[in-house]
Amino acid sequence: MRNIEETAIQAATQNQKNTIQVGDQLVIVISAKDMDVVKPFNQNYSSSELVQPNLPGGNTGMMSTQTSGPIYVVDDHGDIDFPVLGKINTIGKTTTDVKDILREKLSYYVINPSVNIRLTNFKITVLGEVNRQGDYVIPNGNATLFNALGLAGDLTIYGKRDNVLVVRNEDGVMTKQRIDLTDANFINSPYYHLKQGDVIYVSSNETRQKTSRLDPNAGIYISVASIVVTILALIFKN
Repeated sequence: MRNIEETAIQAATQNQKNTIQVGDQLVIVISAKDMDVVKPFNQNYSSSELVQPNLPGGNTGMMSTQTSGPIYVVDDHGDIDFPVLGKINTIGKTTTDVKDILREKLSYYVINPSVNIRLTNFKITVLGEVNRQGDYVIPNGNATLFNALGLAGDLTIYGKRDNVLVVRNEDGVMTKQRIDLTDANFINSPYYHLKQGDVIYVSSNETRQKTSRLDPNAGIYISVASIVVTILALIFKN
């Protein structure tokens, strides 16, 4: 089995880019040496404006941050409607790809434009044998399976480290993969770097399964039986 640190370093630059999905919320801010020149590209936005990510229920507040800038929502066709430039298609593209596209188009109007893009609604869900189940929003849109489990407080003593299920719904296609955390090679899996909406489920081990099959009142029955036996022993002793 390969050393997990060596594997992590080798895989760090692989499979880590997430493509933009329909419904994603992108904060895009254009800047340049002369900020007055880029005002048309930052419509309805002032530097004092702060936009809170749309946080669903659960534990999302733990990772929430304030993000400044106008928000562009990716429509059903994968487009965003950008001031002056019009429709920009994001299908199959990462935030870096869109940044390059915008920079190229803006160069016709602005000298050396700077483009900053952030995904504000990157959400993952962690369920099963973890200490804090729930939804988590990752402000920078970049998370690994380790990050997700860390946010959830790691596995409980009943969690199976060799059977972690990742369910992914990407462009309407549902896929799933079971991950063995005890094998360093899992870092090379396309499910190591998480994507928008991924659900992680940690299975329970045999101990938890056996416990769940027991009568929840078994402890009370045993205690009562013990008391009865003690009383009977005292009666017959006398």
